[in-house]
Amino acid sequence: MSATPYDFVAIAGSGTIATGLAAVATTSSSKVVLLVRSEESAARALTAVEKASRRIAGAAPDRVTTTLDPADLAEADLVVEAIVEDHGAKVDLLRRVAEAAPSADLATTTSSLSITDLGRDSGHPGRVYGLHVFNPVPTMKLVELIFPEALDATVAERAHDWCHMIEKTAVEVPDTAGFAVNRLLFPYLFDAVRYQERTGLEAAAVDQCMTLGVAHPMGPLALLDLVGLDVAVAIGEALNGESGNPDHLAPATIQEFVATGHLGRKTGQGFYDYS
Repeated sequence: MSATPYDFVAIAGSGTIATGLAAVATTSSSKVVLLVRSEESAARALTAVEKASRRIAGAAPDRVTTTLDPADLAEADLVVEAIVEDHGAKVDLLRRVAEAAPSADLATTTSSLSITDLGRDSGHPGRVYGLHVFNPVPTMKLVELIFPEALDATVAERAHDWCHMIEKTAVEVPDTAGFAVNRLLFPYLFDAVRYQERTGLEAAAVDQCMTLGVAHPMGPLALLDLVGLDVAVAIGEALNGESGNPDHLAPATIQEFVATGHLGRKTGQGFYDYS
């Protein structure tokens, strides 16, 4: 294994992004630890890592372990926060892992929140950067890197080096709501929902128009289900908070799905039925 800036990577979270990133991390890091909330989530996470690793050349899922105790991250080189898209929850977690792993760089996988604000409010602006990976992490090549002004320059160098080591293409983007991809993508996705609301066209028909007519790999409504409709709401709120444009808020259909617990693929129901 070639030298990597992060030989011990810890990832706080047990969802799809966290487990996918853990699987990818094993291609360059000898030790990967998932910080989880329960024994049940630990078991599910390890199963997900094993499954994700089948899609990654050189992955070694046996390098991944789990823990419920932040103290086990004391020697980590990098700790990645990968939990719910909520500023307060992320700040609290970043603060706790920063204390547990005093020498580690700190990254967040947020898809829309201000990295500057997360670094400042966690008390570690010189250590926190944005590492926005895309779902599914094993196959999506892009990583948006977001470096606030207060970040230590050596941290940014290590972030770039690590993305290269895990064979991802890193693009440094500004610390604005939605960064680059989601700022450009979600107005389109939300407009597709509004189009369906106005016309009554079936979800599959809307998606076929874009997959067959524009050669998109996935239609907009299926993509929203994949991203997670709750995440879509959070991204919309972040975009609207910066722009003031009401069209940047998630449309009524998405809001209604979320209110009833239908969040897309992860719950088995969204624009499509996955049961």
